[in-house]
Amino acid sequence: MRRTVFPNKLLPWLLLAPQLAVTLIFFYWPALQAFRQSMLKEDAFGLSTKFVGLANFRKVLADPAYLNALKVTVVFSLAVALSAMAIALFLAVQVEKIRCGKGFYRTLMIWPYAVATAIAGMLWLFLFNPGFGTLAAPMRALGFNWNPLLKGDQAMGLVIAAATWKQISYNFLFFVAGLQAIPKSLIEAAAIDGASRRHAFWTIVFPLLAPTTFFLLVVNTVYALFDTFGIIHAVTGGGPGRATETLVYKVYNDGFVNLMMGESAAQSVILMVIVIALTAIQFRFIERRVHYG
Repeated sequence: MRRTVFPNKLLPWLLLAPQLAVTLIFFYWPALQAFRQSMLKEDAFGLSTKFVGLANFRKVLADPAYLNALKVTVVFSLAVALSAMAIALFLAVQVEKIRCGKGFYRTLMIWPYAVATAIAGMLWLFLFNPGFGTLAAPMRALGFNWNPLLKGDQAMGLVIAAATWKQISYNFLFFVAGLQAIPKSLIEAAAIDGASRRHAFWTIVFPLLAPTTFFLLVVNTVYALFDTFGIIHAVTGGGPGRATETLVYKVYNDGFVNLMMGESAAQSVILMVIVIALTAIQFRFIERRVHYG
């Protein structure tokens, strides 16, 4: 293995400087500011501040609305991550079976990822809004009492469907790449030995997709926790009755709408700790089962 030797010891740091600057300015500095603000109590206009220590954290953790947001986040994140990955894997496997026009189908599947998150939310709102939605009228004609603006379970199902649809294309792209990296000789050998397609998939293909699946599990978890804010904001606004208010949306509501800056900062710190813990658990207990061949 060749080792790269730089002629000047300062050169590696100069090459790393742009990335280090971006990381420090846009990641570590805001995190430190949020932690500092979580220890303060200030008025809505930021004219006076008072150090209160961990009082904001105690208040947040004792708030029933925050515990409800935590429950909603768990259900929402699990449903979005697992659904988006399962559907994308199924579509990737089906596309690989196509003999003619495979590239055309792949392109159609990837297009939805180019849609902005807020726009994706508006598309689903226009389709399923009980007042003017394109698909809402046929649903009522079939006798289905559809009204996600008033029924929490229907609102949750709608935002889960919208967030899942938005993420399928991303997962599909990586699963297709993973399937193409699997040697065809392994599948042919399994077929010669009499293995069915289903048996070959679960014993050969799926285990070899473990690195891709693990990577997408981490990415989809972060996506469900943070990147779905635009969809929830556009479709339900956290309602009805906080039925779709996730942790990141509650941070926005308390900080930018209700101007409770200290409590909002404490919630963002707790959310950051949750994400770090989830990522660490995934790498600690799930990655060891991943075979990188």
